[in-house]
Amino acid sequence: MALVDDDDDLRRATAQLLTLAGYDVRGFADAATALAAIDMDFAGVVVTDVRMPGMSGIELFRALAARDDELPVVLMTGHGDIDMAVSTIKAGAWDFLTKPFDPDAMLVAVARATTARALVIENRQLRALAEASGSDELVGRSPAIRRIRGMLSTLASADLDVVIEGATGTGKQMVARLIHRGGRRGRHRFITVDCASLPLAAENALFDAYGTIAQAHRGTLFLDNLDRAEERVQHRLTQFAERRAVALDAREPVPIDTRIVAAIDEDGRARVLPALFHRLAAVSLRLPPLSERAEDIPLLAMHFLAARVNGVKNPTRAAADVAQLAARHSWPGNVRELELTVERIVLGFDDAASDAVDMPLPERVRSFERTLIVEAMTRAGGEVTVAVELLGIPRETFYYRAKRLGIDLKRLRSG
Repeated sequence: MALVDDDDDLRRATAQLLTLAGYDVRGFADAATALAAIDMDFAGVVVTDVRMPGMSGIELFRALAARDDELPVVLMTGHGDIDMAVSTIKAGAWDFLTKPFDPDAMLVAVARATTARALVIENRQLRALAEASGSDELVGRSPAIRRIRGMLSTLASADLDVVIEGATGTGKQMVARLIHRGGRRGRHRFITVDCASLPLAAENALFDAYGTIAQAHRGTLFLDNLDRAEERVQHRLTQFAERRAVALDAREPVPIDTRIVAAIDEDGRARVLPALFHRLAAVSLRLPPLSERAEDIPLLAMHFLAARVNGVKNPTRAAADVAQLAARHSWPGNVRELELTVERIVLGFDDAASDAVDMPLPERVRSFERTLIVEAMTRAGGEVTVAVELLGIPRETFYYRAKRLGIDLKRLRSG
């Protein structure tokens, strides 16, 4: 922790308070010296007086924010500078304390800032690890996730069929896409078939020589919700998996060179025909629920925050609210539900986010509309048709509003 104050007595007293609370405190008598000592890898927080000769605490905050806008800065100010401190908070500073400050208030502010900073640093380390492994999307450091991440490169190049098992929202489609992109088929199409919603006409078109399966030639065919497919469809998929060919009227079957990746529910294996399962399960992967990977919850929460923090008025405050959520190390829902909760915090529609009242009415309306669309897509499992029905709006209106509000529908479709 960096403590910046030109008043030697106050600096020593504050340092003693923080040291007794367990913090490693480094004191600075002026802002310029502190600025020279703090870099992007600084793992602590900054507590600084506002009025100092030379560079002020406000100027120090701005200089630090230009380097790292996720570094929490707590301001110590006199009564005459409260308006200035409030405006700095709106610009992204962490908090301000009015002199003479309550020691407990100082400890609370520093504790929340330290927790958020630790998670930010941890998240950055994780992102570096994920980039090195070629899979920034598969976030986590639990043994199960590390094992799956380590298998991705081998699976991608092996070109074997794969069955991915896991509960809703654990990331089955995301893993399927990572496998597809990492291999030679990544240059070709990734075709998704939702086996749970196949009317007869769509089923027939699926197996036609010019139909959906044929579009996966040279690419990957992703069979989502395979365990929810009707038995008739499973029989036809078994035949295709064995022959890798589709019919063209009464002529000879047309060969289709495709890799099949199927996704089934946690307990879905019993609902898949044995012949089909064993034909596709050259490799079987199980994606664990969050209840089995508690150590990943803080990292996931901060990862989702990092993806949305651009444009947020106060990113460090949002980080604090997400840190409160992540610090529990438990989550009753799935990854997608955790992501939605972070989204709501960032938009100001969660009790942990206190900045929503400062938003102008048009911005609050846009945020509310955006939250409703994201929530509908989540409840619909990424299916636009279902989300449109839940919202009760025309499909064209849905796409228009999603584009206007900057919603990434492709990300919400991934499961």
